[in-house]
Amino acid sequence: MKDLFSRSVQTTILFLVIAGVLALALSGSFGFISSNFNTLIVSAQSWISTRFVVIQDFFTVPRDVVALRQQNAELEAEVSRLQAQVVTLQNSLSQADALAALVNFSRSNPENSYTAASVIGRDPSPFLRYVIVDKGSNDGLRRGMPVVTDQGLVGRVDAVINSAARIQLITDLSSAVNIRLEKAKKEAILTGNVSGDLVLDLVPQDVTLEPGELVLTSGLGGGYPADLIVGQVLNVRKRDADLFQQAIIQPVVDFTKLKIVLIITDFRPVDITPLIPVP
Repeated sequence: MKDLFSRSVQTTILFLVIAGVLALALSGSFGFISSNFNTLIVSAQSWISTRFVVIQDFFTVPRDVVALRQQNAELEAEVSRLQAQVVTLQNSLSQADALAALVNFSRSNPENSYTAASVIGRDPSPFLRYVIVDKGSNDGLRRGMPVVTDQGLVGRVDAVINSAARIQLITDLSSAVNIRLEKAKKEAILTGNVSGDLVLDLVPQDVTLEPGELVLTSGLGGGYPADLIVGQVLNVRKRDADLFQQAIIQPVVDFTKLKIVLIITDFRPVDITPLIPVP
């Protein structure tokens, strides 16, 4: 009888406790406790996570830095190699374009025989204007042979050895080219000067010179074949007090970018100097 009473009391107390807890929960009395408990848990998790990352970095970062430096060095080497490849390909493309242009020129001018040569040197003097090419007497080159590109006249062979030749440019101070003016139908002599310009001197005052006039070789004098393009009239100096007028000629060839040239090998220059009367 006593045991039954004790169990009834315990059951009643347990029921009252459960009912009280439910009542407190439904009334929101546990919200403050739950919030504080959750905040405490989150703070603890953040503290543990931060310390874990620091410890992990302590052991792994040195290895990562070494690996990153090695990878960076490999990438830099790869970039340098690719840049060198790009430069090589650009040079090859430029050379291929130049060769294609020269081939087209030689095909469109089949009356002459040509030998292609690469420019391998330039004269450093500010007063002498020469280039060195990689073909010489072994390739049939001889002194005086005209040199051209697909654009126009470059100059002529000035000196030759077995495997190389020196080309005197038409802008050289001692160069002289017999030319004709396409529209004016007049001949004149084109010379180089110290500044590297082409100067047309001793043009009669009655000749009409206009900027843009095309200048071609005349074939006179025996130094160059006729009808090679030389340049265009850039500006004219004409004064009534002078006996002759003067013009500056813009060459069609950019001599600073010469890479490959054509030597006209079947042209034999004629030295007519002994036939010219001495004044």
